[in-house]
Amino acid sequence: MAYDYELLQVEVDGRLAVVTINNPPINLLTLPLYAELNALTEELKQDPDLTVVVFKSADPDFFIAHFDVEAILQFPIDKPAEKDPELNLYHIMCERVRTMDKVTIAQIEGRVGGGGSEFAASMDMRFGVEGKTRINQMEVPLGILPGGTGTQRLPRLIGRARAMEVILGADDLDAATAERWGYLNRIFPADEIEAWVDGFARRIAGFPVESVRLAKASVSAADQPLSQGLLEEAYLFQRLLRNDSAQTNMQRYLEIGGQTREGELRVNELNAELGRDA
Repeated sequence: MAYDYELLQVEVDGRLAVVTINNPPINLLTLPLYAELNALTEELKQDPDLTVVVFKSADPDFFIAHFDVEAILQFPIDKPAEKDPELNLYHIMCERVRTMDKVTIAQIEGRVGGGGSEFAASMDMRFGVEGKTRINQMEVPLGILPGGTGTQRLPRLIGRARAMEVILGADDLDAATAERWGYLNRIFPADEIEAWVDGFARRIAGFPVESVRLAKASVSAADQPLSQGLLEEAYLFQRLLRNDSAQTNMQRYLEIGGQTREGELRVNELNAELGRDA
């Protein structure tokens, strides 16, 4: 894969890709940045060698500010609004990062708002900085609404009432509250987030490719009724059981101390060793 962009720096190390967003002065989601994110997410989706993608920012104060309001003012309004039977391109991009067979992680060190928040909320996980990360859906005061998945994604992520507060209040959601509500998985001191997210991403990238991909697919099946999700889980488990990596790693787990008292007291370390073996 080429990964040649002007506003996005992509570094690939084995199964891990790190994407750094750099669109000064505030990482505004301009049309050129949107075009690059759209193209990049399609390229990432098609890359057979990756299992984890981390998105972060070159500017510690802004992950992505929001979608360019000047660009929105140019959207055509000369005809009556119609309900489109198909998803729009922004929805498709957000769904792409949610559903691709790579684990997608947002490292949000500063502000994220509007369409940038919708993009981040579509990823599998989000991590922030204590006292610094801020989330803001600023559309309603402008006379519009979050139209890039926000009114649908946020209720599923943090609950209906809290989504109403974020969207209708249009006030900052601070890092501690965002973590408590489930928008952020965890928050860290500013000088610790980089090392933790990098280590976490590399840990996942070290595990068997198919088990990472199908585990994500199985969790995504929780959007279905429980009985359907359980059937999908059982099917994906059976698929993985037939992989060489599963047979090899389960045997290796027993060899390095799994199912012994001493080994089970440090099972997290055994898991990391299996990742290094992969």
